[in-house]
Order: sequence, then C-alpha cells, then structure tokens
Amino acid sequence: MAADSSSTGAPRSRTARRSRDQAGQVQTYRSATGVVVWVVWLLFAVGNWIDLAVQGRDHTSAIAAAILLLVTGIAYDTAQRPRIISDEGGVTVRNPLRDHQIAWASVTKVDLTDLLRVHCATAGERPKVINSWAIHYSRRRQFAADARARRAARGRRSTFGLPYGAQPSAAGSSEEAEAEKIVRSLSERATAAQAEEVWAGGTVPIAGPTLAAQTGTVGRLDAAQALAGSLGGGGWLQPVRSAWSWPAIAAIVIPALILLLVVLA
Repeated sequence: MAADSSSTGAPRSRTARRSRDQAGQVQTYRSATGVVVWVVWLLFAVGNWIDLAVQGRDHTSAIAAAILLLVTGIAYDTAQRPRIISDEGGVTVRNPLRDHQIAWASVTKVDLTDLLRVHCATAGERPKVINSWAIHYSRRRQFAADARARRAARGRRSTFGLPYGAQPSAAGSSEEAEAEKIVRSLSERATAAQAEEVWAGGTVPIAGPTLAAQTGTVGRLDAAQALAGSLGGGGWLQPVRSAWSWPAIAAIVIPALILLLVVLA
C-alpha cells in the first residue's frame, strides 16, 4: 500500500493513500496495492477489448469481451472501491458492496485483526463491529519485521547515534506499521470529537489526564472506549447507518446479465 503526502508536506508511506481537503478535515485511507491491481487490470482489459474489436468478429470474441467486463466490475468493487473516509461528522467505511457511516460519538474502539475494525456502540442496540476491506494487516509480517529490527539493532553499537541494543524504527517502511498509525489516528480523532461534544454539551465534567490512544500492542487502542464508558451510555449515541451501494452491485450484476445474454445468443 502507499499513501499520498498531505498538504503540510508529510512524508509518503506505503500502506494507505491519504488525501485532505483545503480545511484539512477529510482524510481518505485506501489500499495502494488495490489501486495498483485495479489500474493494471483496467489497462489489460482495455488492451484486450481493443484487440477483440479489431480482430474478433465471432461469438467467442463476444463472450471473451463480456467476461472481461464482468471481471472488471469485480475488480472495481474489490480493489478500487474500498476505503475509509474520516471527516468532522464521523468515519465512513466503504466496502465492496456496502457503506457504513459511523458518528464519532458511537466509535468505542479501532483495532486490527486481518482487517481494520471499527467497534461501535449505539443507544438501545447491541455493539457492532465493522470490518474495513481497505486496510489489511498481517501479524506474521509485523512479527518478522520486528525480529529483523531487533537483530539489526544488536549488530551495531553506536551508528548514527543509536546506542548498542537500540531498535531503529521500522515505521514508514512497513505496511503493518502504517496500518497501526491509521488505527491510532482514527482512535485519537474519535476521542477528540467525543471530548469536544461532551465539553460543548456541558453535561459531564471532564477530569483527569487527557485521553490518548495507546501506542502498545495492536488492539488496545481504546481511548475512545474509555471516554464512551465514562458517559454511561447516554442518549447521544447515534445509530450506525449501513446501506447497500447500488452502483457497486450494478457493476457486477449488469455485466453478468450481459454475459448471460451473449452466451445464450
């Protein structure tokens, strides 16, 4: 994966693509690997369509063109479409066929398993867990990267100011490390938005140290959950809005019908 640098000149990363509007309030995280797969497939499909249009004049060529169209729809839904959009109102998880809109007040935790997960609490409903196809995570690769970093650190004594035994940071070179940064960013933004809403409402006193996302083991970034728990499950929680994406469904259904008609013709 890869990330676009923001308007403030942040360095590029390799796990997610991040974009900002002029106010700096909208952040979009995507799988750069998925984008590459989509672009490569699209170029391949267009090249084959041109070749079929020039040389193909039979029924088999029509079937091949319809199959390419169907696979292109599937590639769009699974590689190009998934993303996470973070703005002032909350976070939107866009998956291949469904969109989930989650207000910051309802976000209790953001963590990683094989995918990024957003834990949601809604008034009068059971907690929900929304999985995002946009951010993938491999514990095995992260463990291997950490092990390599420890071995490299033990092999040097005082290079570039690192004392013997120090561990150089692998952040920015690891997809898993970047995924953890995204989790921290979303957790911190949820905590800040919830604290701001509580402060504006003036109904719950805020005391104690400022909540911050933990930087330890993945899956323990629960600063937002701690704040939400302190509110006692008040009525300010909002329902998670989930909806089917009809354009995404049409991107598969229409080519499939076209292929069926071509085969039966």
